[in-house]
Amino acid sequence: MKDFREFATEIARETGTFLRRKLNSAHTIVYKGEINLVTEADKIAEEMITSKINHLFPDHDILAEEFSYASRGSDFRWIIDPLDGTTNYAHGYPVFCVSIALQKLDEIILGVIYNPMLKEMFVAEKGEGAFLNGREIHVSNTIRIAQSFIATGFPYDIREDSQNNLDYFNEMIMKARAIRRAGSAALDLAYVAGGRFDGFWELKLKPWDTAAGWLIVEEAGGVVTDFSGKDYFLESPVILASNGRIHKEMMDVLKRAASSIP
Repeated sequence: MKDFREFATEIARETGTFLRRKLNSAHTIVYKGEINLVTEADKIAEEMITSKINHLFPDHDILAEEFSYASRGSDFRWIIDPLDGTTNYAHGYPVFCVSIALQKLDEIILGVIYNPMLKEMFVAEKGEGAFLNGREIHVSNTIRIAQSFIATGFPYDIREDSQNNLDYFNEMIMKARAIRRAGSAALDLAYVAGGRFDGFWELKLKPWDTAAGWLIVEEAGGVVTDFSGKDYFLESPVILASNGRIHKEMMDVLKRAASSIP
């Protein structure tokens, strides 16, 4: 595991440094949907990571956001979001990260999230705790949703589908102290792990958005489920992560909101 961890942190830092340096450059933007975009930096960053994986671990599988990769039938699979927060990045808004996870069979065993603007490296290995720049981190001690500082995001099809998080947001904003929508689900999860946020929920995320953060939250003592409290898995349509202490209250709020959705 040490070799995997050292590789993942090194390539995350290298990729993040590249992204930071290009942040204020002119970007070539391609639209995957009306508001879902990708920059040339996303693709270059992914190639930086996957080329190193192919060189060092040529038998491992890869799941990543920008390109498709043929299955090699390995027990190991790298799950990569080379630039989480692309819309922020395309606008020069300095909130984004590199997210890398390693899955063995059906279990995430390593998670790395690197915020290059703050030079913060969140790392977790299964059963070994969660760390920020080498210092062990833990979720917050907030016990009531009324005192909680939480995060969320909105899906790219917000204009086309009524399952767009607006009903959940309207219900939750009346219960929490404050809600932030920063535009990077991976960073939101890392911040739950570090106690900066008390909770996070979102709909329609992809495995590369959550794989690393899921493990980091749990290794920091938090809880990750779907909205009903069932076990989270990479293909879950929704995610709820918290410090555990406000988890049931958040579930109750989401349940009330769901009852009003057509």
